[in-house]
Amino acid sequence: MSTEMGTKINQLFHLQPPGAILQSSWLVRQGYSHDLQQRYKKSKWLQSIGTGAFIRTGESVSYEGAIYALQKQIGSNIHPGGRTALSLLGKAHYLELATKRIVLFGGSNDKLPAWFKNYDWGYKIAYYESSFLPLDLGFTEIETKNLSIKISGPIRAMLECLYLAPQKQELIECFELMEGLNNLPPKQVQMLLENCNSIKVKRLFLYMAEKAAHSWFNYIDLKNIDLGSGKRSIVKNGVYIEKYKITIPKELQEYGRNI
Repeated sequence: MSTEMGTKINQLFHLQPPGAILQSSWLVRQGYSHDLQQRYKKSKWLQSIGTGAFIRTGESVSYEGAIYALQKQIGSNIHPGGRTALSLLGKAHYLELATKRIVLFGGSNDKLPAWFKNYDWGYKIAYYESSFLPLDLGFTEIETKNLSIKISGPIRAMLECLYLAPQKQELIECFELMEGLNNLPPKQVQMLLENCNSIKVKRLFLYMAEKAAHSWFNYIDLKNIDLGSGKRSIVKNGVYIEKYKITIPKELQEYGRNI
């Protein structure tokens, strides 16, 4: 290998932290042509994990490294959300460890690359494109495996859980998660609810927050939150909650405190 090629690969390895996936399109923008990428692969400096993505040879791979690459290299909005985000924030460990399932959300224009979908990350990946929340609200940055990635903060994550309910997320489980959110900042809750465009999600969130008797619920101004009109049947043959005009499972209504 030439000295120039060796210098260039050393520079590349300093551009991204260990554990980060290296996307081919990003490498090209950094001055590493497709031909050069293939030479690095042939020289066993890089290892392909699918079309358009590499890792440093010998490195272990994690989905966090893939999320880092999507966010930092191509500006994707794809992020850990729902109960996966709550787990990463230390609010749902017992659930996430048992399920071995990673929940990802992205905007309506975000596509999960084929290399991400086809690689075995050791978890089942559930990815949802949605536009029920703005893409600039409710996030937090965390450090995991020496990588900084953007994930949903607790409020946004709870709203994402309810977005998936009841078909892809059990409502009882949602309420158990809500019970653990006893220190939410009311102003941030208010802002996200005002900017959420799912009537179902907002009604369920407020119902569960009141049912959990969180003190921050008392500071929410319902008059400024559009809860729509008419009834919403979340499940068939359930119990109707007049205040929020929703029909929910009987077991949820009987779980814990009634309102």
